[in-house]
Amino acid sequence: MPVTSPFVIVLTAAEEAVLTARARSGRTEHRDRMRARIVLAAAGGAANAAIAAQLGVCVDTARRWRRRFTTARLEGLADRPRTGRPRTFTAVQVAAITALACTLPAETGIPLSRWSSSELAVEAVERGVAEAISASTVRRWLARAAIKPWQHRSWIFPRDPDFEAKAGRVLDLYARTWHGVSLGPDDYVISADEKSQLQALRRRHPGRPAGPGHTRQVEFEYRRGGTLAYFAAYDVHHARVIGAIAPKTGIDPFTDLVGKVMTSEPYASARRVFWVVDNGSSHAGQASIDRMSTAWPTATLVHLPIHASWLNQVEIYFSVLQRKAISPVDFADLDALADRILAFQNRYNTNATPFDWTFTRTGSVALGVRPSSDRLG
Repeated sequence: MPVTSPFVIVLTAAEEAVLTARARSGRTEHRDRMRARIVLAAAGGAANAAIAAQLGVCVDTARRWRRRFTTARLEGLADRPRTGRPRTFTAVQVAAITALACTLPAETGIPLSRWSSSELAVEAVERGVAEAISASTVRRWLARAAIKPWQHRSWIFPRDPDFEAKAGRVLDLYARTWHGVSLGPDDYVISADEKSQLQALRRRHPGRPAGPGHTRQVEFEYRRGGTLAYFAAYDVHHARVIGAIAPKTGIDPFTDLVGKVMTSEPYASARRVFWVVDNGSSHAGQASIDRMSTAWPTATLVHLPIHASWLNQVEIYFSVLQRKAISPVDFADLDALADRILAFQNRYNTNATPFDWTFTRTGSVALGVRPSSDRLG
């Protein structure tokens, strides 16, 4: 016959509600959830051995929490105070070092650009925050607080007073709208820019392809073969790229690109062609707008806000080009680099689809904050 426990549990309605909530909640710590289930099973009349088998614990565990509950009820299910080595550092010391990690070293006269765990430990001792402390202890505290003072991330504050208006009209064009009116089938949106200072670096020794157990290897040393610029016009809604190679950036090569696009179909017969550009010197200011409208009456140049090239979809194409066709750079000369760029452009045009652009006027553009990269397509 099963051994009957002398500790019989009869729950009040309040106790049963608390224990049931603990046993069912996914946010309750595992130990508390298990203790609640033991008590509930015991209150249901189950023997300790049956509880242990059902919950996958040892019989002593079931016996312990049954006994503690009958002795102290719900309070008996809490952990008892444990003995051990007293804390070496006080909460005030932890807070002081954490606060120090959240300051720039230069603000306190320290000739450093950023803190490391070792430097924070040394500075804490010099300031008298602690008599002695290890870098590993500081690192553990910072990890607990999710603070990484040795890292940094760049950002730029929007300084264009018309940021929202300028960005909004470009985002409207991406959504096929201009001044509140939907674009027609013979209206096109071109995102254009130049990728400058592309270097033709020739490695001093041939690279080695990837193989079992090792990655591709590229010689570190190289010879410089000069630079060139790549001008590209990206059709936002049709994923077509028209590009041109030039020795350097400037108004003339950009004008040549515009002419190349505007004299080819379907843009030559289009009702309107909108050109989205940033504020680079090749296409900056009202003068560039006047040049465009004079030379091509059906073309409209639309400038992005200052420091908002990340809203220019052609930049996504440039990143694809860099990743897939240029890096790691290893070209015999400028001609080889130019051939690779134009060949990739042709390959891209054969199967490209428009970017999945989800950053709209109704998004965070009103704040002038750059969206995360995963929203750019």
